[in-house]
Amino acid sequence: MTQTRLHIITGREAATRIFAALETAFEDDGWPIAVLEVDEDNDIQEVSLYTDGDVDDIERRMAEVLAAEGHTGAIGREVLPDIDWVAKSLEGLKPVQAGRFFVHGAHDRNELRPGQIAIEIEAGLAFGTGHHGTTAGCLEMIEKVVTAEQPRNALDLGTGSAVLAIGIAKLAPIPVLATDIDPVATEVAAANVRLNDANEHVETVTADSFDDPIFAARGPFELIVANILAQPLMQMAPEMAAHLAPGGSLILSGILDRQHDAVLEAYTGQKFRHVETFHREGWVTIHLKN
Repeated sequence: MTQTRLHIITGREAATRIFAALETAFEDDGWPIAVLEVDEDNDIQEVSLYTDGDVDDIERRMAEVLAAEGHTGAIGREVLPDIDWVAKSLEGLKPVQAGRFFVHGAHDRNELRPGQIAIEIEAGLAFGTGHHGTTAGCLEMIEKVVTAEQPRNALDLGTGSAVLAIGIAKLAPIPVLATDIDPVATEVAAANVRLNDANEHVETVTADSFDDPIFAARGPFELIVANILAQPLMQMAPEMAAHLAPGGSLILSGILDRQHDAVLEAYTGQKFRHVETFHREGWVTIHLKN
């Protein structure tokens, strides 16, 4: 199937805002969105959206998002040859260091250094590679919380690539439930769990909501990590409170800087106490306790 790349060139700060806005606008469509460095010296970046859908309609929607973000430049259009562009683009990605975690592809296995905790994500299964500020922030917060609190069980809600669940399991030999509403994502998660030899501790499950019996069977959880989006996180605050064990920790991300206070208000309303917030590339990762 023919794939088209819609792209713009802009400054680094604008690219971060536009990337986040496009992710939100096209969340239900699932089109890959990427940011690449074009001119490091002048902080120029390229934001691209890859689609095999109705290109005219998607370009129109993209133009509306750009206008709302103050971008007036033209949208470029490029018809791509039949190549696995997800795998191809990840071949050139550099490893990510987040605390002691070293998130990498197969081509960088030899770059691991003493003291680092390796998490390998397959190039063709890119639902979360560690390159996004939310993932890196979560990994850093996970290292801090798991090391300090030694939870006995954990939940990675909206697991995607399972990078966070794998990180928890590599820090502590505890049962980790990794769930996602998308069965394709769950398959990706399971493949990455096997790749990282984390099968003994991480179970991947497709679950639409907290009504799924798996949560009651495996909870309450002493650690819940949810890297999703601000709006669903706020809506789930009461359910998070119900499934977190007394004294447990909650790590939330997928939240823009400007959404921090609204998310915090939703959780303090459920008697959560704010412990710490990490800021990364316009995104926040929040640590709460009940």
